Amino acid sequence: MGLTDDDVREILRIIDESELAELRVETPEFSLYVRRDTGEADAEADAEAEAAEPQPSAPASASVSSPMIGIFYVADAPGDPPFVEVGSRVEPGTTVGIIEVMKMMNTVPAGVSGVIAEVCVENAELVEEGQTLFRVAP
Repeated sequence: MGLTDDDVREILRIIDESELAELRVETPEFSLYVRRDTGEADAEADAEAEAAEPQPSAPASASVSSPMIGIFYVADAPGDPPFVEVGSRVEPGTTVGIIEVMKMMNTVPAGVSGVIAEVCVENAELVEEGQTLFRVAP
């Protein structure tokens, strides 16, 4: 025996007029589950969902990678101070080094904002495209 649309409407009316928060009816032919929005259950569900969600951790550090293969230099010229060192604040446009390719000097921008946490290459070192040059803390 199946339920008609009128049967379902009548069940919903009865639930609406009662104190029930939810109702489950199961037979071999059908399954009916109705839950009333009481606000309280939603608050409990929200609290459970929030507890189950991973809490945000401290932002991960970013890195500055070499845009090309070449010789990496930390300063404009020998004896000049380095563009950046551990503790230096950088913005996306801050020059962090130079890469020499076929006698052409190419500046390397930080590309991220933060503080230099680690220098990963030595001055005058051959670097590969994509190699990490610096780690940057947020």
